[in-house]
Amino acid sequence: MGKLGSAQDIWKRALGELQIRVSKANYATWLSNSQGLSCQDNIFVISVPNIFVAEWLSKRLYPLVRKTLVDIMDTDVDIQFVVHNHELLPASPSSSQTDGGTSSKATQYRFNPRYTFDNFVVSDSNRLAYAAAVEVAENPGSSYNPLFIHSSTGQGKTHLLHAIGHLTTHNGLQAAYTTAEQFAREFILAVRENQVDKFRSKFGNIHVLLFDDVHFLVDKKQTLQCFFQTFKELYGNNHQLVITADSAPEDLSLTSNNLKSRLEGGLVVDIQPPDFETRLNILRTKAEPAMTPEIEEVLHIVAEKVRDNVRQLEGALVYLTAHAKLSGTNITPQTINKLLTNTNHKHDTSLLLHVVADYFNLSAEELISKKRDRKTALARHVAIYFMREENNCSLSEIGKELGSRNHATILHGYEKIASELNIHPNLSNQILEIKEKINFQKGCREAH
Repeated sequence: MGKLGSAQDIWKRALGELQIRVSKANYATWLSNSQGLSCQDNIFVISVPNIFVAEWLSKRLYPLVRKTLVDIMDTDVDIQFVVHNHELLPASPSSSQTDGGTSSKATQYRFNPRYTFDNFVVSDSNRLAYAAAVEVAENPGSSYNPLFIHSSTGQGKTHLLHAIGHLTTHNGLQAAYTTAEQFAREFILAVRENQVDKFRSKFGNIHVLLFDDVHFLVDKKQTLQCFFQTFKELYGNNHQLVITADSAPEDLSLTSNNLKSRLEGGLVVDIQPPDFETRLNILRTKAEPAMTPEIEEVLHIVAEKVRDNVRQLEGALVYLTAHAKLSGTNITPQTINKLLTNTNHKHDTSLLLHVVADYFNLSAEELISKKRDRKTALARHVAIYFMREENNCSLSEIGKELGSRNHATILHGYEKIASELNIHPNLSNQILEIKEKINFQKGCREAH
C-alpha cells in the first residue's frame, strides 16, 4: 500500500475519524475492538470480534466507514467485515463465499437470527407464500423455480428470504442473500474495476440465491442484464432462485421481456396486508416475554390503529415501549392515540432532510432557503426525490416542507433525479449511500 502504510495503520487513522463522527456508545460497542486486516483488489478487510458486530456494521455503518476509508486512501474501495479468527467470513448476507463446499462451508452464510420460519406469524394473508418458501427451502430447485414473492413494503418478504436461508444452510447447502441495491452497488464497482466476470462468478457455487427488491433494478439496463445472466446460469444448473418485489412481474417495468417471462414462469405469490387478528398475533409474539393484561389491552389498540404494514406495526410497539421506559409512565389508550398520531411521518421527514443536508455538508435550513448554487440545488432535488419515493409525500406536502415552493418546482426536481439516476453512476451511488444513512438513523431512533 506504499506510503499509506499497512491496513492496520490505515484503519487506526479511520478509527480516529469515526470516533468523532459516531456516538461514544456506538464507537465503544461496534468499532473499538476492530482491526484492519488487509487491502487487496480494492477490498478493505476489517476484523471484528463476532458475527453480530459484523452484521450490524454491514447494515448500519457501511456507507460511513467506506467514505472514511475512501477519503483517507484517496481511492475507491469496498469493505468487508470478518470475524477475528481471520477466516474470510461474509459479514453481511449479501456477501458471497467463493471457495465452494457444501457442509461446513455452508454454515458460514449468516442470516438474521430474528427471521426464521418458527417466528413467522402465518395467516390467510401470507399462507401460500409461507408454504412455498418452506417447500423451496426443503427441496431447492425441485419445484417453484423461481419463486417470486411480491407485496407492499413491510409485509414479511425479507423475513421469508432469511428463513429460507436458515433452513437451507441447516440442511448443508449454500445460500446467499442480497438486496438489489447491494447487487447494483457491487456491479458498478466491478465495472469500474473491470472485474464483472469475477463479480458474476462468485454466485457460481450458490444452491439458493435469495434476491430482495428486484424492482430496484427497473430501468438499470446494464445491472439488470448482469442479473439476468446470473439468473440463467443458476437456473440452468437447477439452482433455486427466490426473488421479491413490490409488485407482480407483469407490473414491473423491466427493460428485458425475457427476464419478465422467466420470472412469470415460476410460482408467483403475493402477501396481503394482515387482518386484525394477524396484527394482534404479531404484536403478541413481540411482547410475549412481558405479557400482562394491561399490555394485552395496549396491543389491541395498536393493532387497530396500525393496519397496513407489519414493519410499522413492530416499530409502533418499540416506540411505545421505549417512551414508557424513558418517561417512567404507563401507556394508556389516551397516550397511545396521542403518540401514534402523525408521529412517524413527521419524524421521518425531519430525519430525511437532516441526513440529506449532512451528506452534502449543508444544513437543513439551507435546503429550505432560497440558495440556488449547484451543490444546494442538487441536495434539494435529492431531498425531493427521497420525500416522494421513501415517504410517499404529495408534491404539495414536499413544497410546503421545502420553503413553500410551488408544485412545478417540486415536480421538476423529482423528475431531474429520477431521469438522471440511470445515466450517472455517481448519482446512483450517492442515492444508495444516503438511503443507507436514512435507514441507519431510523434504526437508531427505533432502538432508543
